[in-house]
Amino acid sequence: MDRKDLQALSKIRAKEAKALLDAGLHDGAFYLAGYAVECALKACIAKKTSRHEFPDKDRVNKSYTHKLDELIKLAELEESHKAEMKSASFRTDWGFVKLWSEESRYRRPDPKNAEGLVAAIMKKRGGIFSWLKQYW
Repeated sequence: MDRKDLQALSKIRAKEAKALLDAGLHDGAFYLAGYAVECALKACIAKKTSRHEFPDKDRVNKSYTHKLDELIKLAELEESHKAEMKSASFRTDWGFVKLWSEESRYRRPDPKNAEGLVAAIMKKRGGIFSWLKQYW
């Protein structure tokens, strides 16, 4: 799997999340929206790997996490994230992202949280994907 695959998966998961939300299936929408963010972050990490580089084993192993905060660090987006968090709109959007974890598949999210997360990633300007696409 390469960066382009991760970008494509991220977009697909976002579309699936929106379709599920539109169908009133909030649980699946929330879960897939979080995976869309995870794939986008992993695409950002992949971009940091040079074409003929032999990657650092520790960095590779750490990349196999579902913890979004750790992926931000691995993608070296901490400063950018901090700058984005100065925007009230982005802080609100990130608040929905922070509710997601891999364990979300075992929980029933509040429908408002599913709606908020999907909206946060689908925003054309100033949303989560708008930010991440700059770096992937």
